[in-house]
Amino acid sequence: MAAEGKAMTTVRTGGCQCGAVRFRIHGALGRPSICHCRMCQKQFGSFFGALVTVPRDGVEWTHEEPSYFQSSVNIARGFCARCGTPLTYRQPGGLEIAIGAFDDRSDLAPQIQVNYAARLPWVETIFDQPVHQDPDYYNRQEAIISFQHPDHETADWPTKGLQL
Repeated sequence: MAAEGKAMTTVRTGGCQCGAVRFRIHGALGRPSICHCRMCQKQFGSFFGALVTVPRDGVEWTHEEPSYFQSSVNIARGFCARCGTPLTYRQPGGLEIAIGAFDDRSDLAPQIQVNYAARLPWVETIFDQPVHQDPDYYNRQEAIISFQHPDHETADWPTKGLQL
């Protein structure tokens, strides 16, 4: 199982959109999951939160650290204070990092759903919907200039991200 072997990579990197918060993970990642609870929906501004557990002493913040919002008695949710990217879920048992924040997410398919009873009922059919096929739309998308941090480490990146 090649994907499983890749998940065992000892160093992984990632961060927020603007590049102010970057991390390096040393050691094996835990189980990727999606959580349907309302707090995760709100944190991610989405239908669910996708997270993976990280080694207890294996997180190195290579630039700034996330800011935290205490969303409940036991849970603090981390984000970039500059660009707002949701990044972490901190609970008494450890830390989880948003799958979408990793530079390489290709092998982090969720293996379990948490708080399934709280899911939006239509979330199970979203990929049954038609695919947008307008070639003009996709041509315009390719012309967009992104100011987001690239999906790899950089030698030098502006503190506030790229700007015009």
